Amino acid sequence: MERLLALAWDSGAQPVVALTKVDIATEAVFEQVAVVAPGASVVEVCAPNRSGLNELREVLHGTVVFVGASGAGKSTLVNALCGRDIQATAPVRQGDGKGRHTTTDREMFPLGGGVTLIDTPGLRGIGMWDAGAGIASAFPEIDELAQYCRFADCAHETEPGCAVRAAVDRGDLDARRVESHRKLRRENEWIAARSDARLRRERTREIKVMSSAIRAYYRDR
Repeated sequence: MERLLALAWDSGAQPVVALTKVDIATEAVFEQVAVVAPGASVVEVCAPNRSGLNELREVLHGTVVFVGASGAGKSTLVNALCGRDIQATAPVRQGDGKGRHTTTDREMFPLGGGVTLIDTPGLRGIGMWDAGAGIASAFPEIDELAQYCRFADCAHETEPGCAVRAAVDRGDLDARRVESHRKLRRENEWIAARSDARLRRERTREIKVMSSAIRAYYRDR
């Protein structure tokens, strides 16, 4: 969820979270998703009984792209919004509950009222790519706290004067959110380093310095 939201924010789009299959979800799911999706509308939907469709329509504007894992119910939701079966659907696998990649092409459907839906194939995985701004938007509470860290390049790990870790210790911030933010930021930096010669040289220098320090440590022992 956080990964897709970061990429959506970074693209310049206004993300909307459609919680499909709410008929089989626990009551706590909505609250849990709302916490990890600040700034995004979260709508509970059950396409087969048309529950939540009117609420979803109200927050859809312009061109809308459905993005998610295979089996999440994207094509079923397209059919429900369009009022007819125009996309093939299939049940998830019984063994692991995963989708069967029924949708294989990207297709565009006019919904009326100036809204156009684009259905996409299910995603097996998706990586960060120059998405620093999107990550900051997906984790606004961490980005705001980071302004009060002692060091501008604080990684929120072991640095002294870290406002983010202090918030976790006080119970004001979920430690899982911090770990997810750290993971996505590291991945984004790693991919950027691969494509940027300057960053690649800097990363190589850091590795050499670290290796030299480790060798010196064991030599002095």
